[in-house]
Amino acid sequence: MIISKWPAAAVCGLVATLAVGLFPPAAAAADEPTGKPAPKVDLVLDVSGSMRTRDIDGQSRMTAAKQAFNEVLDAVPREVELGIRTLGADYPGKDTKVGCKDTKQLYPVGPLDRTEAKTAVATLAPTGWTPIGPALLGAADDLEGDDDATRRIVLITDGEDTCAPLDPCEVAREIAAKGIHLTIDTLGLVPDDKTRRQLTCIAEATGGTFTSVQHTDELSRRVTQLVDRAADPVVTPVATEGAARCADAPRIKPGLYSDREKFSEHRWYRVDVLPGQELRASVSVGADRAVNRDYGVLLRAVTVHGREIVRGSEAGDGRTDVISSGLRYPKPPVEDEDEVKPAAETVCLQVSNAFSAPASVKTTPGLPVELTVDLVDSPDEPSDLAAFGLGRGWWLLGTLALTGLVAGLLWGWLSRLRLVWRSN
Repeated sequence: MIISKWPAAAVCGLVATLAVGLFPPAAAAADEPTGKPAPKVDLVLDVSGSMRTRDIDGQSRMTAAKQAFNEVLDAVPREVELGIRTLGADYPGKDTKVGCKDTKQLYPVGPLDRTEAKTAVATLAPTGWTPIGPALLGAADDLEGDDDATRRIVLITDGEDTCAPLDPCEVAREIAAKGIHLTIDTLGLVPDDKTRRQLTCIAEATGGTFTSVQHTDELSRRVTQLVDRAADPVVTPVATEGAARCADAPRIKPGLYSDREKFSEHRWYRVDVLPGQELRASVSVGADRAVNRDYGVLLRAVTVHGREIVRGSEAGDGRTDVISSGLRYPKPPVEDEDEVKPAAETVCLQVSNAFSAPASVKTTPGLPVELTVDLVDSPDEPSDLAAFGLGRGWWLLGTLALTGLVAGLLWGWLSRLRLVWRSN
């Protein structure tokens, strides 16, 4: 009986040992306060009558929003102070003056009590108007403060504002003009073209993003990403201008860059990569206007002599707001230890798009482009496993395979030993 328990114990011990070796406990200092002001997020939810529409995964838009909120609230980082504001939740009548004031703070911005916040959301029922402008002003007030904390409004709605002449796009511009570092991200639930244009305008006024949502999991995933982004703010993109050929391209360093690219255009950028470094690059091209439903984006790494090193591409044939692709290029370290300062290799990055548009759509200015460039230690260079970044997954896969082999051999040996023991 004792021998029969050995295999499981041995395997568990081996796996535990490998797990500790691969993933050492985080330092206690990681949980210590950083002294930075807590990031603040206000989720603004549309509870107007149109949220009763049943067109998201067979359920109403309100049901989908509640389900997504429960998942989002479970995933909010501890350091984030979060609040919830509603619009159109209380007044079902036809009086414009009353309906356009129908916005309130459902849960105050502060340390999150998940149970209390979920209970508050569960009581909501689709009711009235869509006062987006007043709701944005209210959310900006919710996030007021004297510190330099990250502030973010995440607006979730299924329609355009119904409280003109207070234009929500102008409201967003006024908020941006205050210089309080507040970003507004918008999510449209099954949006039509008018709603899409309005929500895009609101987001762009403050440097935020617009996302079209068709499914519950998309809503949950995107809101979670935006809340996480408040906790770990994204670097502001540096404006740059790619060239028509590599020889004239701007030389860029690790960072986030923005550009504009004409339809079906190629743009070039240059990056210097040292031996022992890995170049990681990604590009996103936004469809900020109506485009044809066949499109693609290509990101290539090429030598200065025109030889392709590696490429990444993505294509689609439906409605999209953004399409992205990426690549990795590890440059082996120099074997000659006598070389004091190895020379860098100039890598040419080519960004191309295959967008086209109907004749009625203006093609200028070009489509917005975001290019991210990073240089890290190459996985080919001996170093601590934690420095491998994405390459670490291969080590984990190899370790698991080795663990399985050892466990299988150990099990077989002990099984044979047990049979011999019983026969005697």
